[in-house]
Amino acid sequence: MLFVIQYEFVPENRDMAQARFRETGGLPPDGVKMIGRWHAAAGGEGMIVCETDDAISIGLWMQQWTDLLAFHVTPVYDDEGAMKVLGA
Repeated sequence: MLFVIQYEFVPENRDMAQARFRETGGLPPDGVKMIGRWHAAAGGEGMIVCETDDAISIGLWMQQWTDLLAFHVTPVYDDEGAMKVLGA
């Protein structure tokens, strides 16, 4: 299943979040394939698209960052999935 993960942080957490990202790379755990990650040019927010059949792994990944970032995780589907929902 595909997930879109939006993140944001307040300016007070910027330096700590950037340091942790440089240190760890913010990579997902085994079982989660990161399709891509985009960061807003103005900073403070971004988006990740990933794929996994294990939502717990996404929770574990986000838990490593929830002291600095807020997340919105949304399961999504592609056009093929949409066609199934539409009964086509």
